[in-house]
Amino acid sequence: MYQKLVRKEVMGILEKEVGSFLEKFLTPIEKIWQPSDMLPDPASEDFKYDLEEIQTFAREMPYDLFVTLIGDCITEEALPSYESWLMGVDGIDQEEKVGWVNWVRAWTAEENRHGDLLNKYLYLCGRVNMREVEITTQYLINDGFDLGTSMDPYRNFIYTSFQETATNISHRRVGTLAKQSGNNKLAKMCGVIAADEARHAKAYKHFVAKILEIDASEMILAFEDMMRKKIVMPAHLMRQSGQKAGELWGHFSDAAQRCMVYTGQDYINILKDLLDEWNIEHVKGLTEKAEKAQEYLMKLPARLQKITDRVSTPDLQFQFNWVKS
Repeated sequence: MYQKLVRKEVMGILEKEVGSFLEKFLTPIEKIWQPSDMLPDPASEDFKYDLEEIQTFAREMPYDLFVTLIGDCITEEALPSYESWLMGVDGIDQEEKVGWVNWVRAWTAEENRHGDLLNKYLYLCGRVNMREVEITTQYLINDGFDLGTSMDPYRNFIYTSFQETATNISHRRVGTLAKQSGNNKLAKMCGVIAADEARHAKAYKHFVAKILEIDASEMILAFEDMMRKKIVMPAHLMRQSGQKAGELWGHFSDAAQRCMVYTGQDYINILKDLLDEWNIEHVKGLTEKAEKAQEYLMKLPARLQKITDRVSTPDLQFQFNWVKS
């Protein structure tokens, strides 16, 4: 007979392996790249030439691609919200100095470099109204977010598996488009960030796979619930000065869609990849309710495809306060 396990019990079982997760999926601080490795050195004789190169390429970037880069930076800069959210997940005890707390802190430390790097690049590029960017970032942290996960670790790991994959795609695409125009410095920056996100996505997908071995029915029910709610991006409450929370997100999303950095098709493809990664179709020993959730999940990509094929992206560009006129 199926026995429902308590989330904290499962997290406790996995916590014994956190040390190996850290070694497998994160890079030691002394070995990993730092933002200064990617940016021109102000003390160098070549600094003014490097700066001119950065500013020239920034001026030439298409508008939608440029605001997508800025929005990606703002999303990364809102990291304090993400860390505090994960620290509150059931099974993560902030009073402890080991286990899951170590994972959250180490993951946060790696992620923090992304916003640092992109923020400095945007400051140097000369095309950005940094005060407006900073206002959006402060609002984003101040407004918080609701990912639909509550404090449930299963739903949070589904979310991070999806979201880290999405950010990998976004940074990688910006880098690819930058490289096509000869902007090799920005391409390298986006490339190293994307590589980090890929490792992090691999980690969270591994956590889900481990839970499927222990508590498959509950994990599949959590997966179904997250997909019924739809995965919202962490910056879904994005706004600029003079706006209400969330008012800017649609415009940013449209810009990313127009320049093909992150699209509705990518959402579907990520879902398909997760279904394959976790072999959801062939998970056995499920409760009746979980079997129905399994069936729903396997049919969902085709349903979403029909909707996506009918949706068109607005052609009109929105004028963001972030970009200097």
